[in-house]
Amino acid sequence: MMLIRYLTQIGRYFIMLKEIFKQPTKWKVMRQLIFKEIDDLIIDSLGIVAFISFFVGGVVAIQTALNLTNPLIPKHLIGFATRQSVILEFAPTFISIIMAGKMGSFITSSIGTMRVTEQIDALEVMGVNSLNYLVFPKLIALLLYPFVIGISMFLGVLGGWMAGVYGGFTSSAEFIEGIQTDFIPFHITYAFIKTCVFAFILATIPSFHGYYMKGGALEVGKASTVAFVWTSVVIILINYVLTQLLLSS
Repeated sequence: MMLIRYLTQIGRYFIMLKEIFKQPTKWKVMRQLIFKEIDDLIIDSLGIVAFISFFVGGVVAIQTALNLTNPLIPKHLIGFATRQSVILEFAPTFISIIMAGKMGSFITSSIGTMRVTEQIDALEVMGVNSLNYLVFPKLIALLLYPFVIGISMFLGVLGGWMAGVYGGFTSSAEFIEGIQTDFIPFHITYAFIKTCVFAFILATIPSFHGYYMKGGALEVGKASTVAFVWTSVVIILINYVLTQLLLSS
């Protein structure tokens, strides 16, 4: 019974994706909606992303330094480990899971509130494709999400450099040598491919849970929680699949 319910939900999700691109809203209206979503989803997220990235980069550098107890192991490995951790996993994946909580709950609650207050029904009565009106601007706004992750990568490595150098664990020259050691440019490409896929998930799964929720105001909170859980689960699963496809060959 539960399997059938999940399959129904997955089918409904893919039907929703098809409906988003039908009967587009007028560009004059859509432009204003896109700018509003950029402000709500991208600009408002920069502060928390910058704060978390900087300090987690610092923690990675300190923990790496504290584990390099053997004097034969070169100090530049602190910079190397910080770069690999931040670029490959922390910035694209864990920031996306944090954003599933911040962006995801915002998207679900805003669309869910519109469902509860019958604003979505009003849009449908006026002949507007409500899915295009509500979800498409979020998809376009999240095309800027890789820019947020780029800032996260930079600040993560910067935080590691500051923690390593000013904490007395390594010198600036050694840390920078570590950042440059065995650098593979494809790792950046891999991180941004993941980021673009995660951006699509962050826009659509919370929208799905908000759009199709039933009940009153109390259910809006429940839908936000469920959306966060499912967005996080899908991000982690897709992260595994993309890593297997892109890095193991």
